[in-house]
Amino acid sequence: MKKTFLSLIVMVAATFQLQAIDYTKFVNPFIGTQTDETGALSGSTFPGPTMPQGMVQLCPETEQYVTWDPCCGYDFNKDSIFGFTHTHLSGTGCTDLIDISLMPTIKKVTPAELKKGIFAQTYKHSEESAAPGFYMVKLQNENILVNLSATVHAGIHKYTFPKGAQQTVILDLDRMTWRGDAYYAGRRAYQIIQSQMRVVDDHTIEGFRVLTGWAKLRKVYFRAEFSKPIQGRLMMDGGRSVGESDVMNGRTLRAALEFNSQDSQDLMVKVAISAVDNDGARKNMKAEAQSWDFGYYAKAAHDAWEKELSRIDIEGTDAQKTIFYTGLYHVLMQPNTISDVDGRYMDTNFEIKQMPAGQSYHSTFSLWDTFRAAHPLYTLLCPDVAAQFVRDMILHHETYGYLPIWDLWGQDNYCMIGNHAIPVLADAILAEIPGVDAEKAYKAMYESSTRTHTNSPFEAWEKYGYMPQDLQGTSVSITLEQAFDDWCVAAVAKKLGKQADYERFLRRSEFYRNLWDKETGFFRPKDSKGNFIGKFDPLSYEEPCFIEGNAWQYMWFVPQNPKGLIELLGGEKGFIQKLDENFTLTATSGEVNGNASGFIGQYAHGNEPSHHTVYLYNFAGQPWRTQELVNQVRSTFYNETPCGYAGNDDCGQMSAWYIFSALGFYPFNAGSAEYTIGTPLFQKATLHLAGGKEFTILAPRKSDKAIYVKGVKLNGQKITDWTLTHSQIMAGGTLQFQMSEKK
Repeated sequence: MKKTFLSLIVMVAATFQLQAIDYTKFVNPFIGTQTDETGALSGSTFPGPTMPQGMVQLCPETEQYVTWDPCCGYDFNKDSIFGFTHTHLSGTGCTDLIDISLMPTIKKVTPAELKKGIFAQTYKHSEESAAPGFYMVKLQNENILVNLSATVHAGIHKYTFPKGAQQTVILDLDRMTWRGDAYYAGRRAYQIIQSQMRVVDDHTIEGFRVLTGWAKLRKVYFRAEFSKPIQGRLMMDGGRSVGESDVMNGRTLRAALEFNSQDSQDLMVKVAISAVDNDGARKNMKAEAQSWDFGYYAKAAHDAWEKELSRIDIEGTDAQKTIFYTGLYHVLMQPNTISDVDGRYMDTNFEIKQMPAGQSYHSTFSLWDTFRAAHPLYTLLCPDVAAQFVRDMILHHETYGYLPIWDLWGQDNYCMIGNHAIPVLADAILAEIPGVDAEKAYKAMYESSTRTHTNSPFEAWEKYGYMPQDLQGTSVSITLEQAFDDWCVAAVAKKLGKQADYERFLRRSEFYRNLWDKETGFFRPKDSKGNFIGKFDPLSYEEPCFIEGNAWQYMWFVPQNPKGLIELLGGEKGFIQKLDENFTLTATSGEVNGNASGFIGQYAHGNEPSHHTVYLYNFAGQPWRTQELVNQVRSTFYNETPCGYAGNDDCGQMSAWYIFSALGFYPFNAGSAEYTIGTPLFQKATLHLAGGKEFTILAPRKSDKAIYVKGVKLNGQKITDWTLTHSQIMAGGTLQFQMSEKK
C-alpha cells in the first residue's frame, strides 16, 4: 500500500506541475484507519477525499453495517467495500452520517438482488491509494477502477469499467449507521423517516432523506448528475418496484441505473448535497461542479490542501513530516461547512436562515475533545476561520439558549459533559483575534454558565459548590470540567471590565476543591448532604461519578490553577510523588473503559482527559520530566502507518496534541491564549502567520537523544517561567531552544 501511495503522489505531482515543495506528499490519509495487533482502538479516521472544512467527506464503507468501531465506516483490516458514501465523521467515538451511497457493478441487477441491497466487492491495499482530495481503488471481483475527488459540497466519482461490460450504478438511500451494542442487538438505532428519488431527466436524479440518529433530525438533499444518459433503471422501495414511475417515496429506497457500455469505459458521477433543500443541492452543483474533467477536481482539491498545509514549514525526517502534516490535515478537515453556497443553513430550531454574502456556517463541533488543542491550533494558524467558528457558536446560542455541547449537522446531540465552547470563545477573545464580537460572545458564555440544562443544574452548582452525585451523574467529572469553564468566563469578564462577574466566576472556578478527599488523595463524589459517598476505587472505570476515565486520570484536571492542585497535594514534593505514581502505576481494577488506551501507567493518551497531564511537571519545578514524557508520547503513540494513533483522533484533537508538542509548546490551559513550553521535535520550524509575519522555532542541537531543554529565548530574551503567550507568537520573531542530552 505504501509503495502504491507514494507512486500516486509522484504521478499527481508530475501531472499537476506542482511547486518545488509539495506538502501534500507528506499526508497519508490511511494513518489512523487500522486497529493494531492487540485490537486497540484505531484513530477511526477515513482515507477518502474532502476539502478543508468540507461538507462532503467521500469514502468507501468496508462494513455491511457501520457501527461504533470504527465509527467512520472504513476499517483497514477489512477486505470488502459495500458502497461509497458522501458524509463521514473523522475519529469520533460515536457514529452517524454515511449518506447517499453509490456502488458501481457490471451486473444486470434483478429485483431480488436490489431488495437485498448488498453489492460488496473485495479490494487490495496494493491497488488502493489516497492523497488529500483524491482516492483510488480497484474493485477486484469485477475489475472496476474507482477514482474519487470532492469539492466543498460535491462528491466526484469516476468509474472505469472493463471494456464492453455492463455499466450499472446502485444508488442506495437506505445505507446508514447502526448500533452494534447488546441493547440494540444489531437492530437499527438510526431510523429513516422519509426519503425520495426523482428522475429529473436522463442524466439527473434528485432526492432527499430525513432521518434520526445521533443528530436527532437530519435532512440530506442531493442532486446526482451522470456523464452518460440513463438507459435503463430499476427503482424499488424495499421489495416493491415502482415500475416506470419517475418518482419514488419511502424509507428503503434503492435504484439500479444502467448506462451505455459501448461509447466509453468511463462513467463520471457528480453528487452535490445540501442540508437545506433540493434547490440548495442544485445551486451547490452549479457553483462547484460544472466540469466533467476529473483531473480538474483532483487538482483543485490538491491546491486547496497545499495552501492550508503550507502554514507551517518543518525540517525533519520524512516519517516525522508524514505524521506532522497528516495530523494537520486531520485537524483542518472539520468543523464542517453546513451551509449552501448561497449562505442558507438550517438552524437549531429547524428554520432556514441566511448567512451574509460570502460567509459559511459550520457544524461538527466535537468540543469535549477539540477545545483542548484543535481549536487553539485554529486560533493560532487560521484566526479568520476560528472567528467564523466563534460566530457560528454564538448563532447556535441565540436559537438554542446556550452554546453547543457537541454540534452535528447543525444540531446539538448533547454528547459528553461541560460546555466547552466556553474555552474556545475565551481563547479567541483573550487572543484578540479579529472578527470576534467580544460582548456577544461573553453574553453567550455567561448565559451558558447560568441557565440550567442537562448535566448542568446550575442552581445546585452554586448552592452546594459542587455537583452532588445524588442529583447529577458523573458528578466529579462535571465538577472539575465546569470549574475550568467558569475560570474561562472569569478571565473574559476581567478583560471586559465586568468585575462582579469576574469575582463570581473566579469563586466558582475553585469549586473543584470541595470534592477533594485528603484522606484518599483523590477527588471523590459527595451527596447533597456533603458526605463522601460509599466505597471508592480510584482504579475503577465503573465509578458512576466519572465519565470515560477513572480517579487517577481525572485528578489532574485543574488546568486553570495547577498551583492550587499542587497545594491540595501538600506542596511540590507530595505533588511530584503522586504525579510520578500516576505515570508508573500499572494496576487495573475491573474492565478498562473502551476509550482508554495508550497507557503510561495510569496516563491514557488515547483519550482526552489525560492530554495536558504530561506538562504538569513544568509547574512543580521539574520541566525535564515533562520533556521526557512529551518525547515518550510522541515516539510511542504516533507513527506513519495505518495504526498511527493510540486512540480515536476525535475530529483532530489527537493530531493537534502532536502538532503543538512537536513544535515545542502546548495550550495547557486551553482558554487562556497561553502555552506552556515542552520540547521541540525539529531543529527548525516556521509558522507563517496572519498578516504576513513569521514565527521561527530553532533547536539547532536537537537530536534523538537531545530532548532536554536547558534554556529558551524569545527574540534573544530568556523565558524563565516556561510560558509563551499568543500575542508573543503573533508578533513574529524567533523562539530558540538550547538542547542537551542531559537533564
